[in-house]
Amino acid sequence: MTVVAPTPVDIGPPPQRVEDQTASTGSRVFAWLILLSGLTYFIAPLVATGERAFRAIGSTFSFEAFRRILTDPQFLSTFSASVVNAIATIFVSLLVIVPTAYWVTLKLPRLRSLVEFITLLPFVIPAVVLVFGLIRLYSGPPLLLLRTVGSSRIVLICAYAALSFPYMYRAVDNGLRAINVRTLTEAAQSLGASWPTILWRVIFPNLRVALLSGALLTFAIVVGELTIALYLAQFTFPVYMSNLVRNFVAEPAALTILAFGMTWGAMGIIAYLSRIQPGQWRRKRKNQAVGES
Repeated sequence: MTVVAPTPVDIGPPPQRVEDQTASTGSRVFAWLILLSGLTYFIAPLVATGERAFRAIGSTFSFEAFRRILTDPQFLSTFSASVVNAIATIFVSLLVIVPTAYWVTLKLPRLRSLVEFITLLPFVIPAVVLVFGLIRLYSGPPLLLLRTVGSSRIVLICAYAALSFPYMYRAVDNGLRAINVRTLTEAAQSLGASWPTILWRVIFPNLRVALLSGALLTFAIVVGELTIALYLAQFTFPVYMSNLVRNFVAEPAALTILAFGMTWGAMGIIAYLSRIQPGQWRRKRKNQAVGES
C-alpha cells in the first residue's frame, strides 16, 4: 500500500493583532504630522516673503522689486565685493585648516581634542567682541592695519576665516576620517612624493566633497555676516541689505528670495561636483579626441 504525504496548506502569515495595527497607524500619523509641521515652519515664511516681493506696486503681481534690485549699482558692487571676500576667506581657511587637520590626524592624534576646542572658540566669542578686539589691536601702533580700506579688508577676511574655522574643520576632519590617511601618505612617500605634493595630489582630491561642503558654509557666513563688516567700515552685501531694510519693504523681500535661490543653486552645484570622479572630464575629453581621430 502506497502512503501519500499530505499536501501542506499555505495559511499565510499569522493575523496581526489589533493593538499592533493601531500602534503602527498611530506612528505613521505622528511621523506625517512632524513632517508637515516642519515643512510649514520652513515654507510659510518663504511664501509670505515671496508674496511681498511680487507685490511691490500695490496688489498687482509684478517683478518690479526684482528689477529695482538687479538694476541698482550698489547691489552689484556690494555683492561682487562679498563674493571676492568669500573666495579669499575660503582660500585662507583651507590654507590653515587642511594642513593642520591632516597633520593632527597623521602625527598628533592626541591633540585632536585641543584643536577641536580651539576651532570652536568663534562659537563662544561673539562677533561684536571679536571686532572690537581687532579694532583695539590694529587701530594703533605698531600694527596700523585699519587706516586704509584695503588693509581693513584684509583684517575683515582674516576675521571671516576665523569665523569659518568650526565649519571648515568639521568638514575636513570628517573627510579625513573617511579615508585611510596613513596608507595614502605611505604609498605617496614610497613613490618619492614630497609633503606639498602629497597634500595637493593625494589629500585634496580625496577631500573634494568635504572641501565643497566647508566652502559652501564659509560662503554663506561671509555673504550674511553684518557686524564685523559694519564696524570695520566695509560696505559689503549684508550692510547694503541692512540699509535696504530700513528704507524699503518689497525690495528686501525680493533680495531674500534671490539669496535663497542662489543658496540652493550653490547646493546643486556642490551636489553635481561631488558626483564627478577625479579625472572624469580629462578621460572624457581624451575619449572624444580619440573618437574624432
